[in-house]
Amino acid sequence: MKSAEIRRRFLDYFQLRGHELLPSASLIPADDPTLLFTNAGMVPFKRIFLGETSVPYDRAVTSQKCVRAGGKHNDLEQVGETARHHTFFEMLGNFSFGDYFKREAIHYAWEFLTGELGLEPERLFVTVHHTDDEAFSLWQEVAGVPASRIYRLGDRDNFWQMADTGPCGPCSELHYDLRPEGERDVPPRDVFERLGESGIIMELWNLVFMQFDRDAEGNLNPLPSPSIDTGAGLERLAAVLQGADSNYHTDLFMPLIDRVARVVGRPYEAGTPAGVSYRVLADHARAVAFLLADGILPSNEGRGYVVRRILRRGVRHAWLLGRRRATLVEVVEEVIEEMGDAFPELRERADELLSTTRREEERFLDTIEGGMELFDQIAPKAPDGEAVVSGSDAFKLHDTFGFPLDLTEVMARERGYRVDTEGFQVRLEEQRARSRADRDASGVGMEREDRLDRWTLLGGEGEQRWVGWDEREVRTFVDAVRVMTGEGEGLDSARIGLLLRDNPFYAEAGGQVSDRGVVEGDGWQVQVDEVRSVEGKSVLWGRPRGTVPFMVEMPDGPVEVTARVDAGLRHDTERNHTATHLLHAALREVLGSHVTQQGSLVAPDRLRFDFSHTGPVSPAELDAIEARVNRAIWDDHPVRWEIVGREEALQRGAMALFGEKYGDRVRVVEVPGVSLELCGGTHLAHTAGAGLFRIVRESGVASGVRRIEALTGPRAFASLQEAEAELDTVAEKVRASRDNLSGRIDQLLDEKKQLEGLLDELRRGGGGGAEVIHEAEVPLPSGGQARYRGVRMKVKDPGDARSWGDTFREEEKLGVAVVAAETVDGSHALFAFVTDDLIGVGVRAGDLIRPLAEITGGRGGGRPHMAQGGIGDPDRIDEALRAGEGLLRERLGGGS
Repeated sequence: MKSAEIRRRFLDYFQLRGHELLPSASLIPADDPTLLFTNAGMVPFKRIFLGETSVPYDRAVTSQKCVRAGGKHNDLEQVGETARHHTFFEMLGNFSFGDYFKREAIHYAWEFLTGELGLEPERLFVTVHHTDDEAFSLWQEVAGVPASRIYRLGDRDNFWQMADTGPCGPCSELHYDLRPEGERDVPPRDVFERLGESGIIMELWNLVFMQFDRDAEGNLNPLPSPSIDTGAGLERLAAVLQGADSNYHTDLFMPLIDRVARVVGRPYEAGTPAGVSYRVLADHARAVAFLLADGILPSNEGRGYVVRRILRRGVRHAWLLGRRRATLVEVVEEVIEEMGDAFPELRERADELLSTTRREEERFLDTIEGGMELFDQIAPKAPDGEAVVSGSDAFKLHDTFGFPLDLTEVMARERGYRVDTEGFQVRLEEQRARSRADRDASGVGMEREDRLDRWTLLGGEGEQRWVGWDEREVRTFVDAVRVMTGEGEGLDSARIGLLLRDNPFYAEAGGQVSDRGVVEGDGWQVQVDEVRSVEGKSVLWGRPRGTVPFMVEMPDGPVEVTARVDAGLRHDTERNHTATHLLHAALREVLGSHVTQQGSLVAPDRLRFDFSHTGPVSPAELDAIEARVNRAIWDDHPVRWEIVGREEALQRGAMALFGEKYGDRVRVVEVPGVSLELCGGTHLAHTAGAGLFRIVRESGVASGVRRIEALTGPRAFASLQEAEAELDTVAEKVRASRDNLSGRIDQLLDEKKQLEGLLDELRRGGGGGAEVIHEAEVPLPSGGQARYRGVRMKVKDPGDARSWGDTFREEEKLGVAVVAAETVDGSHALFAFVTDDLIGVGVRAGDLIRPLAEITGGRGGGRPHMAQGGIGDPDRIDEALRAGEGLLRERLGGGS
């Protein structure tokens, strides 16, 4: 049966039984800030269940679009690896809002599955909450399900609640037996749960009986009008009805996988590593298409960042298949073709979906090669030493090449590495802190808005005259003043604002921070630390020193003062501003004419320049840019400026700066033969005044925007001195001189590699502190013996224990090993390893590790061949290692 037919039959069945047929709600949850995406069929009805709103119907049926790719509900990592996990899926659901309850819900579910869809009753199992006697009886009475096929389970699987408080209740699940004919017995509960975890007995439909209201104390109070919320995954129903061994092998995915095969030019082989990439591309194309159709566009935050992450994961899998061009867009086109009838929004926004997908793919393709090359360097396929991708390296992949952290984690895991996510977050927060500091570089925490009508005017009705391009100290008059004190504070904490008739102080604009300095009167002064533009005039703010007349008695007229800009800070700022113009010109020469300014900071201590560029700037390009700027400095060009008409300036080729507004007359700053820009800031008279230019950091700040941070003059020289001092320190530590430092480091790295190779051999062979605590042979039901081994081991890191386990699994037959590993830093972890031949008879590492970890007060889980758990109490390690034999005997059905 085709998936479209399953969807249609479901909706028709419930509509004929009085349910309001509703279209799927958006993937953006309405009025629910707790969720990134709609991740279940009940989400659009949450306010109804909570009693916060009412609707003109008491029954509903939907096929709801759902995404689980962010926040608490995130299936991204399992996509393509398992048969059932997806980022996007459809949830078929029927709902009752205080109308029918358990009896009808059970009847509808059973009748639809066995009657409408024709599923064999003898292949269905039912679970209920262990306290729900009513549901246990109704399944027998209404559906005729034998009691032996109904399992009573606990809260984890069969109790549902919306939140810590509010509507909740037991639930009942329908499961389908995928075992071959002849093996379909009624298993005991523990075997049933194990088969459920492995997907051999697969959950099809969950019926939630919302009958309680949990209060703040945790008490369950009966609801006056119990409700029903059910959910059945369309993809799973399609797999069952089409006899597919995987959701991906149904008609919901195979047309998309076939499209991938046509695009890459190779047939799909399900069991190969490449098969994972085909499935990921099919899944991610569905998610991207539906997220874009609901208006969620790629960005660097929130929902938009999830879309970008999914797209970039898709690009990476296409890259693994040998594609170096946009690929996901081809599969998105197939999604529109296949699902556009059921979801018209796909066809309505097809052009936008395809253009956005292609643009995002091409943007990441610009950087992925450099990122993959860097990843090969930081995480070679055969790990040397500790298999960790540092936080700094992960951040560089993210910041420079656009690799989302979770993508780096997947790539690392594939090569046996882990990622230092804490270190990554530290670097990310450092960058955010720098950005915040840059934004606040000239602020002092006062209110930003101001009006001159709040000021006391002392006279001087004429225009303020700006003299700062030529003068740094002038005699002038204070024409207006404002005194501000904090609430409950005295005059000692006051700040004073001054409006000068002739003003030499530069007010923050065009990226250049404001000047600092002093305004002096007769026996008093104001230390100026901020200059703002208010109604077209520059006003100075600062702290008073001495008896300032405005704070005692307001004068009758203007007060004569000396205004003096801090010459040292101004000169440092001028160095950085002129160097910024030289940098802009050098960037366009080296990278291309597409480079334009996107933002800047010009301060006394540094400069920062944001510019448009499609990818990271290479080290060679940075060297060339730095060299061009320094050449322009050392050539000692004059720096000239003049006021001209705006149109004339633009016709001469002057560059206009990002975010600036210009009048009819503009100031043009020119370094002849090098740079020509519109600029109102302060500059050197000659480029040689900058002294030296040094780039200290290059990074990405947004999609298509790069950032360079640099130093000039004395600070650039001090930076070089610090680098040389660090070089001397390194040389001293490795007992070398500067001249032979590189050779000495190569020698030490070679020695390190040889020693680590010897250690790896020792660990793989059971050395490195391995001690067998318990060893036993356990009889197999079919004859022969399984061998159990409980081992204590001292390791450098958990990766050593996993390597030991890999060797154990390769060399042993019918073996189980439980390993308690202690690392050099004193932490402990518990591992279970099972050989493939025992997995085939039902022994799984995950089943062993959970109870053994619990003995020590820890928790664990994992895959059939390898599982890992925490150790709460190291004193109980030996007890857990000995208990492993008994667990193995239970799994094999043997006695003591």
